[in-house]
Amino acid sequence: MSASTPAATVHVSLGARSYDVEVGRGLLSRIGVVAREKFPGSARTAVITDSNVAPLYAEAVLASLRAAGITPRLITVPAGETSKSLPHAETVCAEMARSGLDRKSFAIALGGGVIGDLGGFCASIYQRGIPYIQMPTTVLSQVDSSVGGKTGVNLPDAKNMVGNFHQPAHVIADVDTLSSLPRREWNEGFAEIIKHACIRDAAMLPAIEQAGRGGGELVELIRRNIAIKARIVEADEHETTGLRALLNFGHTLGHAIEAAAGYGGMLHGEAIALGLRAALYLSTRLSGLSESEAARVLDLLRLYQLPLVLEKTFPPEEILRITRMDKKFESGKIRFVLLKQLGEAFVSSEVTEAHLLKALEELGSAL
Repeated sequence: MSASTPAATVHVSLGARSYDVEVGRGLLSRIGVVAREKFPGSARTAVITDSNVAPLYAEAVLASLRAAGITPRLITVPAGETSKSLPHAETVCAEMARSGLDRKSFAIALGGGVIGDLGGFCASIYQRGIPYIQMPTTVLSQVDSSVGGKTGVNLPDAKNMVGNFHQPAHVIADVDTLSSLPRREWNEGFAEIIKHACIRDAAMLPAIEQAGRGGGELVELIRRNIAIKARIVEADEHETTGLRALLNFGHTLGHAIEAAAGYGGMLHGEAIALGLRAALYLSTRLSGLSESEAARVLDLLRLYQLPLVLEKTFPPEEILRITRMDKKFESGKIRFVLLKQLGEAFVSSEVTEAHLLKALEELGSAL
């Protein structure tokens, strides 16, 4: 772990729920100072993490908290998407109660997207809501799930179906933690980065390609993506205007594919890559996206070794059945995000189930 360097800070402006996202290197040891500043009256915290992250980073976090005079309780769940469930949420909350956490306590979510969602959800319901700090340790969680306040767990056939909006009090994104990621988990995070470029910042595409070839400044790329997410969340915190729905580009079918694979059977970013291919296909057919622009995105997904062909074991009709349960269906109508061009997305109500079925059939064919 490198020494701490000055962090780049992205401010998320949400009135009384505003917070900062620190992005940099060597930031784990700052948690004690940050927690003491944010929660001066708190004596106890729960550090929620998983079995992969705990051996790597838990001790540094616990030591920093103890040095700040805060008593931490480490709660570790099994690594993987299956821990993002109501039974595991109950287990975590029970551990928090046994540890003596009260309404003046706070929680810390130390890990990837599963832990961020699970930890944030538990914080939102424990004692009817206590504050929490996000400490994301994966590309995916740093650029996406740690920012915005969406917390929740999965039902067997529906991702993120049970949850709350509960904004974190602070986010610490230590880019050094990404060095421990297996290549497959590193790659899946770039599905969300590529998505951000598609919907808001096409000028970021060269930097994404550079990172895929081992170059570029990672801190700045992560900061740039967090800023995109922050600005959208500020404009539409609770998905009431439709702007925040743009973040669902590639997710309508991606989530359904992930559920069909069985949680843990396919990484989130891998399922989203397939969803992105489907959304690009529909954008070229329905909203004027050029074939060359779509091909540029597909080339980047290939660079990160993300899947682009749906295996025959996933029948399109089954994916469509799961899609109907998605929160992006309203009164039976599909809210599907399309691109007019790279960097310009919109929510369409003109996409039909027949269109989705055609896109799924297209996913079954080689490029």
